[in-house]
Amino acid sequence: MSVEEVFRWAPVVMVLCTVLLAVWAVVKTVRYIRADKETRRSIRQAMRIRMTWARLAKMAGLSVTDRTPPWTSFLNTGKGAPEPKPRELVPMIKTRPDRYGVIVHVKLLPKVGIKEFQDKARFLADAWGCVRVAVEAGKPGHAVLRAIRTDPLTGHTQYVPAGKPPADLTVWPVGRDEYGALVHIELKNKSGAVVAGGVGGGKSNQLTALITYFGPSPAVQFAVIDGKVSDAAHGDYADVLPRVFAHTGHDLREANALLKRLVKLLHDRATAARKVLGTANMWNVGPSEQWPLVFVLVDESHTFFHDHKGSDKETRELAALAAENVRLTGLLVKGGRSVGIFTVPATQKATGDAIPTSIRDVCSAALSFYQRTTEASVAALGDDIRNWPDMDPINLQGSQYVGVASMAAEGRPGFVRVRTPYLEPTHAATVADATAHLTQDPTTLLANLTVPSLRKPEPQQDDTAAAA
Repeated sequence: MSVEEVFRWAPVVMVLCTVLLAVWAVVKTVRYIRADKETRRSIRQAMRIRMTWARLAKMAGLSVTDRTPPWTSFLNTGKGAPEPKPRELVPMIKTRPDRYGVIVHVKLLPKVGIKEFQDKARFLADAWGCVRVAVEAGKPGHAVLRAIRTDPLTGHTQYVPAGKPPADLTVWPVGRDEYGALVHIELKNKSGAVVAGGVGGGKSNQLTALITYFGPSPAVQFAVIDGKVSDAAHGDYADVLPRVFAHTGHDLREANALLKRLVKLLHDRATAARKVLGTANMWNVGPSEQWPLVFVLVDESHTFFHDHKGSDKETRELAALAAENVRLTGLLVKGGRSVGIFTVPATQKATGDAIPTSIRDVCSAALSFYQRTTEASVAALGDDIRNWPDMDPINLQGSQYVGVASMAAEGRPGFVRVRTPYLEPTHAATVADATAHLTQDPTTLLANLTVPSLRKPEPQQDDTAAAA
């Protein structure tokens, strides 16, 4: 292209660039005007973060010195050419505002990884005027920073049950994380879940909500062992007992009898599975009214596993019962996955004496409401929680965090904090009463099954394919 042509096209290019810039400015302006007050604050905050990032990153030690000469350095190889200076690189960022703050996507650099951002999270929160900055892994080579100006988890939410069977029986919805995304626990091919947390943190409400959510489905049944009261009818589960096929209070002998009954169900199902289902794994067929998914809820589980010390006859009997309860619950957790029994031990501190490691470590999921020590958090969530200090449940103390739990993130590294909604007891009672007719003993259902009543139908071939 000649110089004359360049000059001839230059005005056109400038007009196009001006038009594009004007359109971009209009879009941004309209988006800002239409946003609510809090989102506008976040948009302004995101602009400040981008404009000050290069300087702030260097001040925070989130930069790295690159001493390798740039590829253009060969242009200055003549005699007397200055030596290329090292370059100080800072991670590239992209921002996305919402009404609670700013989500910052960061492209990591060598020596500036997730650990370095976690160490500087408090500094960044102060610099950006945030309540806190949460750091978690993004796609490979990236991190996601959640700059929270107003913590969305402090706003209490309510669960108002629709009273209809859930469409998916393979997941247990727990609540929403601080990004507003739904968080769930996988049930398919899973053995159980540990629920931990201090008194009044939200454990029993979460388990009551579990019964209320799955209660309208005839393909789910529940057993409750409540260690807080002498009879489950007097405790937190009184409102949902019409939907529970078996329950007991803190009496070790009654709990032991129910656990034996459930273990027998496990063995009977394992024996009948291939004949009735055509497979050893119930999840290959899925829960049904005749072969329901069974939840076994053991609240205040330390009551039933506590190692009693003493030499008198009664203490020895209690110690023997507790040891057998540990063994029986361990069998449920280890063997329940394939036959459709999901065990949920819940306690305040998930230490080895409250939930023996033979049970706790086999459970496939864990969540913890507030804890008073990091050691208690480690007992509930595993040692990896030490690497995610922002997600440690010790940060959830205070009335504003009642109902908030930390849990391992399904399908991604690290942990998430999740707001579990509050369930009014009257709503739970309404659903339980309306669905009480669906309550059936899985042992009786199994005894009434005929072979091969629950097998999947074989896929049919059309005549052409069969002939071929």
